[in-house]
Amino acid sequence: MRKNSLVKKAAVMMAATIASMLVLTACGKTGTAVDGVGKTESTGNAASGEKKAGEGNEADSKADSKSETEENKDKEVVKASDEGKDSGGETKILIAAAASLKYSYDEELIPMFEAKYPGIKVEATYDSSGKLQTQIEEGLEADVFMSAAMKQMNALKEESMVDGDSIVELLENKIVLIVPEGSDSEITSFEDIVNADSIALGDPDSVPAGQYAKEALTSLGLWEDAAAKASLGTNVTEVLNWVAEGSADAGIVYATDAATTERVRVAADAPEGSLAKKVIYPVGVVSASEHKDAAEKFVKFLQTDEAIGVFEKYGFTGNLGD
Repeated sequence: MRKNSLVKKAAVMMAATIASMLVLTACGKTGTAVDGVGKTESTGNAASGEKKAGEGNEADSKADSKSETEENKDKEVVKASDEGKDSGGETKILIAAAASLKYSYDEELIPMFEAKYPGIKVEATYDSSGKLQTQIEEGLEADVFMSAAMKQMNALKEESMVDGDSIVELLENKIVLIVPEGSDSEITSFEDIVNADSIALGDPDSVPAGQYAKEALTSLGLWEDAAAKASLGTNVTEVLNWVAEGSADAGIVYATDAATTERVRVAADAPEGSLAKKVIYPVGVVSASEHKDAAEKFVKFLQTDEAIGVFEKYGFTGNLGD
């Protein structure tokens, strides 16, 4: 009886031990599974984070790429716009011309040229030929130069500042002695100029009209006496205005200038032989011009019968021959 009781007790204890071991084993597997789940979730989260980060970087990259593409497109549009302006826009040229050309240029020739070539805009600056020569030498961005004497044109040609093969001896002018209109002046010849109390002349150092006046008066033996009474103008227009206003009793200008106002009267033409050479107005293309094609068109236009007709209307004589 006792023996059976002990056996029974031992069996119960063994069963309990086995049950405990089974519980511990189950718990271990569960822990591993839990750990595995946690690890898997952690790995999954990390992978998900990396994926999201990758997607974010990819999105940023795409955005940057798109922005860059759009920026390049914008640049191409601006470039195309600029190219359109250059190819289809208006070309501007600057004409540096002797002061005596102002009326014929502004009133008729420039408007005529612009009507013929709508894509070219012409601007002009007027002064004595000597001053314009100096301005071109100092960097004036002129495209065409037209002087009232060969001296200034030849100087620029020698300095390679005007294209030699573009120079055309276009016009001839004459110098005349003028007095104020309505005055009771008895000055009727170049020889009489020394009888004037005040004389207006262009500065021989820079104004071609003044150079021609000095040459004529020197050949007549009158220069020193005339120079003693003379006021020297910076261009021929200034000389004309002094006589027209009555500030000077007499003056020497181009025939074309005298023809522009009724406030002066021509007293005499320069005597035959008093000038060694004709008064020639040459025109040429400035070598530094950035608009050579337009400049050449303007020079060729001035040689047309239509343009020469306008010059003659203002008192010039064409010098192109037959």
